[in-house]
Amino acid sequence: MGQEELEQEAQDRGTKIHQELSTDHHDPLIRSLHLIIRACIKFLAILMVLVIIWGVADVCYVLYTRLVTPPVMLLNVSDIFAIFAAFMVVLIAIEIFINIRLYLGSNTLPIKLVIGTALMAIARKVIVLDLANTTPIYVFAIAAVVLALGVAYWLVGKTSRIFEDGKV
Repeated sequence: MGQEELEQEAQDRGTKIHQELSTDHHDPLIRSLHLIIRACIKFLAILMVLVIIWGVADVCYVLYTRLVTPPVMLLNVSDIFAIFAAFMVVLIAIEIFINIRLYLGSNTLPIKLVIGTALMAIARKVIVLDLANTTPIYVFAIAAVVLALGVAYWLVGKTSRIFEDGKV
């Protein structure tokens, strides 16, 4: 469905599509500021791609250093967690890049994707969490964040399905 069709459908329903950084704003100053901010977002996207490339290089480096450390070609549990952490950081960076791209390329705020990225970040924290050096209150705090993000993700998904079905 094209942008014009989405806008027409939104007008038919009496709602307005989220318009951030519009390039056709009536005020020339605001329009110019929007163009500057859009250029900054594009620059951030370029930087994020560089971060992803460096992250992949870091994954390779971590894997290499863990494999050449005696005993050679054997990984213990802490090595595997370090490798998982490096992988997860790259995946989170990729999700952030997708958020930037969607923010720049659409007129809707990708709330579900942002919450999903936050869930991935907290999942990384849970995966690499060292329970031997963690206080119980910290574990409960992480559990509360996971629960809150999970409920928010579920609610946003449920709400978007209601809007897609045309029940609202």
